[in-house]
Amino acid sequence: MSEAAAGGAAVAARSGSTREIKRVLRLALVGLAAVAAAPYLLDTYTVNILIRSLLYACVALTVDILWGYTGILTFGQSAFFGIGAYACGLAFSHLDLTPTVAILAFLGGLAVAAAVAALVGWLAFGYGVSPIYVSVVTLVLPIVVTQILFSGGTFTGSSSGLSGFDTFDLSIEAWFWIAGSALVILTAAAWIFVHSDAGRLLVAIRENEQRCEYLGIDTALLKTLLLVAAAIITAAAGYAYAGFTDVIAPELAGFVFGTELVIWVALGGRGTLIGPVAGTIVIDLVSAYLSGSLPFVWKLVIGLAFVVVIVALPQGLVPVVGGAWRRLRRRPASANGDGLPILQAAPPRPRLVGADGGPAVALHGLSRRYGSLRVLEGIDLAAGAGELVSLVGPNGAGKTTLIRCIADGHERSGGRVLVQGTDIGRRAPQRCVGFGIGRKFQTANVFETLTVAECLRLARARRERPSPWRREASLALPQAALQVMAATGLDRQLGTAVKHLSHGMKQALELAMVLALEPSVLLLDEPTAGLTKAERSLIGGILSGLARDHGLCILLVEHDLDFVREISSRIVVLHQGRIVLDGTVAEVIGSALVRTIYAGEEHAIAGAAG
Repeated sequence: MSEAAAGGAAVAARSGSTREIKRVLRLALVGLAAVAAAPYLLDTYTVNILIRSLLYACVALTVDILWGYTGILTFGQSAFFGIGAYACGLAFSHLDLTPTVAILAFLGGLAVAAAVAALVGWLAFGYGVSPIYVSVVTLVLPIVVTQILFSGGTFTGSSSGLSGFDTFDLSIEAWFWIAGSALVILTAAAWIFVHSDAGRLLVAIRENEQRCEYLGIDTALLKTLLLVAAAIITAAAGYAYAGFTDVIAPELAGFVFGTELVIWVALGGRGTLIGPVAGTIVIDLVSAYLSGSLPFVWKLVIGLAFVVVIVALPQGLVPVVGGAWRRLRRRPASANGDGLPILQAAPPRPRLVGADGGPAVALHGLSRRYGSLRVLEGIDLAAGAGELVSLVGPNGAGKTTLIRCIADGHERSGGRVLVQGTDIGRRAPQRCVGFGIGRKFQTANVFETLTVAECLRLARARRERPSPWRREASLALPQAALQVMAATGLDRQLGTAVKHLSHGMKQALELAMVLALEPSVLLLDEPTAGLTKAERSLIGGILSGLARDHGLCILLVEHDLDFVREISSRIVVLHQGRIVLDGTVAEVIGSALVRTIYAGEEHAIAGAAG
């Protein structure tokens, strides 16, 4: 593409992003106008109920961002809602209602909610913790908060709660405008964020958190910050609820309300923003009219609807309605490739050099044990810049485990790993990336629902902070990644969803993503697995060029000795968790020991190794 054409395409992409934001802002203005007019068009009872529904919808929106976009199934938003409500009720019940008290109570409620959310994040998102653990923690949280309120005696009102306290002197119309405007603004802001480059991080975490970590993204920190932000918004809604109703009870912080929020989001359509908002408002409003005459039947109807939707329509009602509407209008859904970024070369960065001019990576006494089972023992290995060292051996030799121990400090049972002369210690994968380690998995480890361009931008997130409100018009990649893109044709597939790529293209994409990190040590676990002969030759040429032209230190796990012979500068043979041979290609390929290992004659190996 010519420079003028690239510039024009970049302008077009940037204009597309700007147009989308302007469209959302125009819709937000329409929503604000509707909010302004609604109190004069609806009866007082409906307006009264809708104020509560609008505040609930603000909370449902946070559940959708956490669960629908990020994959964090939380039942604890009710606890943060209760914290905000009680911050208002306690202050106004025990102190005089003054502007200072109101502001301090508001800020205090937000601060307590943020602190509790940070604690939940610390407990739920630690290294090695199962994703289901956050659901368990957030299930317990409302119970704990409710019990604290019950045990507060007259101070918290115990099981009766607090009521009749002085509150803000505002009309019902004013409360409707506050709640409605907050919901419109929050929804517009959420839409802009989730469709931005930074918002793609949420979907990436939901799709493949492991790959995010190996791209240097601190997913635990991001999820904790997101939980804190959601808690602050929810506490603010709870504060407004208490100020409006003048009545609060422990049930506001309870497990039932937290579960109802999840149900409303699921029914409306998680991951859609509009679905949870509409679902919450409709269900809460209809409940207000029917719960009096059909108190038990209505709950049964909601429960049955939830089961039906989860089984038959797991994405909720809004996506189904939206799809039907598009079919009626004969308009396809907007393609992911709209506003594709322009590829360009990133400025070259100086390569790290060890303090003593030593090897790019060095292993000293590395071991890995699972109880009494020794998978790796006494591994000593060094490789320099520009070397392509192949690790070969039979299945179960410990090759993949060795790669994992280099890329993740927690995996090692003992020994040291030095990258450019620096000990990486027991650091997690996202920290190891900072030392210059890039890992490609045996099976293509990518983000199936994202586009090629989105995957590559995520790979650059550690180097270039993604925008939280727009999609950048250009995508800067290091020369090595661009070379892979051009050689495999991925540069012509930027708008294609990864799930539509061939197996070989997915392997190439993951390699390009790892190279986008600009590593100095590249760990490859069978990168040609499942590829055709032509694709293997192409990848082999690319790997040789990366070592030769870009000075990368490459450790390659591979079974195919013919492929290894063509590209390796050195071969290391592993067997039964130990290095049994380390030599040149000619020495290893012609070794009787290697033939013995691959022939399975294990009785001869001990003598040969000894």
